[in-house]
Amino acid sequence: MRRRPGRIRAGIAGAVAVLLATVLLSGCSQVVRGEEDLLARPYTGRFYDDLPKAAGTPGTVVRSELVPGQPGGSTAWRILYRTTDLHGIPVLNSGMLVVPDGKVPEGGRAIVSWGHPTTGSAEKCAPSRSVDPYVWMEGLTDLLKQGYAVVSSDYTGMGVPGPDSYLVGATEGRNVLDAARAARDFLGSVVSDRVLLWGHSQGGQAALFAAQLWKEYAPELDVRAVAVAAPATDLAPLLRADIGDVSGVSIAAYAFAAYSSVYEVPVDTILTPAAAAALPAMNGFCLLTQNSALHDVAKPLVGGFLSADPETTEPWAGLLAANTPGGTALPMPLLVAQGLNDKLVRPDSTTAFVEGEQRLGTDVRYLRVPGATHGSIAGKALPDVLSFFAART
Repeated sequence: MRRRPGRIRAGIAGAVAVLLATVLLSGCSQVVRGEEDLLARPYTGRFYDDLPKAAGTPGTVVRSELVPGQPGGSTAWRILYRTTDLHGIPVLNSGMLVVPDGKVPEGGRAIVSWGHPTTGSAEKCAPSRSVDPYVWMEGLTDLLKQGYAVVSSDYTGMGVPGPDSYLVGATEGRNVLDAARAARDFLGSVVSDRVLLWGHSQGGQAALFAAQLWKEYAPELDVRAVAVAAPATDLAPLLRADIGDVSGVSIAAYAFAAYSSVYEVPVDTILTPAAAAALPAMNGFCLLTQNSALHDVAKPLVGGFLSADPETTEPWAGLLAANTPGGTALPMPLLVAQGLNDKLVRPDSTTAFVEGEQRLGTDVRYLRVPGATHGSIAGKALPDVLSFFAART
């Protein structure tokens, strides 16, 4: 019997929900390989091939293609746009842009620039390369119903070649801001300069860095507000605390490989020989969509991954601190959502971040959600995020 597109979409979305609930949240490695296979079917087009030069104005779109399967009443594109890394070097980024159909409001639509949670660090792990890129954009359908144009960056080094940017805050923040610029470049008067930043987990860190960098890096944008769900803050304690299970080892493998590459620091100063040897294999697997294979490599390393404490061992302690958001007052209102049953980003770390921002003078609303886990918090916080955004656009 022929499967309808709606049923396919429901199956994919269900697979994402199951994998988030069983893998990212609890560290459980007992997942269904069929669900992984459903999500991991590769993109087979030529969009990511024969790339143009990266040099040029950040935020300019150099390639686009229409993407089918979008939410009803909208149009979607893959985009390739210019951005810069933390050193200011031009790089290309891929991403997604989704816009409601119908009459454009006076002044144009506000832009929501979305920072996605961890999907991996390899090029193939980019959400825009997924068989269904829309399932990785949390709250997309509701944001479109509210009239927003939604743009999402894959982050540098994903989708197309570039320096590894996993948890490299300044690079991710520029990616998120340049994605908003790309929406303006591509859509013209359909969108305004009003921008809202929204991110989950790794994407929360990216959105916070975008907020910190905004006035210096992209002052022509009018960033009105930033909302984050279970943001990756206080990175050294986060990596150390989560290292006792396979999910923590997997995420740490992405992070230490990225920092070693970007900052040119040998990993053998922080990892055991077995962990260092496993990094290439682990970084070749995507989180969730290749979770079984990733955990097969990670599981033997539990308890034997770190050779030193990243919070006290230099230069790692300094690098992790430099990529931890906070320490400066944000010039726009901030909403932070945290699940009280989150086992990955722990509530006390998020509370400490919020209290630090409040002391600096940031206008912070803190939403603590009983029963919410790391995977469910973005969805549970969405009604509050929508009303928070609506009041500021």
